[in-house]
Amino acid sequence: MAESSFSTADLARIEEQLAATDQLLDQGYPGDDGSRQPVHTVYVPADRFTPSLAADWGAQALAAAEAHGGLARLGSLLGQDSELASAVAERVAAKLASEPIEDLRLDFEDGYGDRGDEAEDADAVAAANAVAAAVAAGTAPPFIGIRFKCFEAPTRARGLRTLGLFVSTLAAAGELPAGLILTLPKVTTVAQVQAMDYAVSRLEEVHSLPAGRLRFEVQVETPQLILGPDGTSPVAQLPHAVPGRISALHYGTYDYSASLQISAEYQSMEHPVADFAKEVMQLAVAGTGIRLSDGSTNIIPVGDAVEDAWKLHGRLVRRSLERGYYQGWDLHAAQLPSRFAATYAFYREGLPAAAARLRNYVDRTEGGVMDEPATARALAAFVLRGVQCGAVGTEEVQARAGVELSQLTALAHPRLAHSTSK
Repeated sequence: MAESSFSTADLARIEEQLAATDQLLDQGYPGDDGSRQPVHTVYVPADRFTPSLAADWGAQALAAAEAHGGLARLGSLLGQDSELASAVAERVAAKLASEPIEDLRLDFEDGYGDRGDEAEDADAVAAANAVAAAVAAGTAPPFIGIRFKCFEAPTRARGLRTLGLFVSTLAAAGELPAGLILTLPKVTTVAQVQAMDYAVSRLEEVHSLPAGRLRFEVQVETPQLILGPDGTSPVAQLPHAVPGRISALHYGTYDYSASLQISAEYQSMEHPVADFAKEVMQLAVAGTGIRLSDGSTNIIPVGDAVEDAWKLHGRLVRRSLERGYYQGWDLHAAQLPSRFAATYAFYREGLPAAAARLRNYVDRTEGGVMDEPATARALAAFVLRGVQCGAVGTEEVQARAGVELSQLTALAHPRLAHSTSK
């Protein structure tokens, strides 16, 4: 047996030098947890939520599509050929009937405004009771929660009061919804996120919830979070300042653009300042398990320009998906058809090639592309997202890639599969 050039002492010294690195990689970069990520977040003023809202939006979305030639015609407007448009239309129709909203945020911030403490207190309690009723009736979207007012000085106390009333009322009604999400808007500093970490930890103590039960989203709406006064990027510090507490970063199209003095006509998800911010966000959370969401477009498919608005929305949805942003905001029921049509087409168009490459990787068959494990993970994650949102079926994946859902999940998230097998 050949002797190593490194002695036991050499190896021990290197192990000691890299112990902190090993800990950082293990704790700070755990990777995605393999759970479902919604394809969108719908925002509605908090006082407008009722247990039937999701179904109502689904019916309105389908009616809007039917009034303009149907879902297959919408697909053609978005550039889909007839075969793809037909397949997508069938699945979108089923989606709008069964689960038209994947993630719903009851808004106490910009969409609600300042109505005085008495009114907001009452609405916070009513919103929590309505959410509890919707969950009990089985009509709530799989992910649901509130966006409260930001932690800047003028609104801090009001935001905390609404957060406390909402969570307390939900807790009193029974077990918290599995898909409960809390959204902290207009973050400018790491300290605000640390304050939110303290706030939810206190709520956990008060209501005897498991530590870490209340996670939250951070909205990236200010340039100060992208580039701080000391020249560093505060957003990159967030995952490590409050480990395991942040579930997602959401880009805020209009607040961020306005902060950089972009005139209203040119504020957009695809403006260069938006792309820069979102690329920094991507780098900041890569490997941390924190998800990303793009923002919204305020060009709504109503009135005389419905089809143009659908084309714009569909193109922006597709653009986000191609850039690794698998979630975005929707503001109106008529945006649901273009959201799901563009999303489903993205996954269905990519399925044949991704599945073939996955099959070759699993079978160790040489094909036109020799994929490495990292690429195989990306391929599997792509297909798994398509299954989770309803764009493709497990039977299609089995037929094309030769893998069942459990194997697909293990390929997409090998670290998770390894940890659960111990």
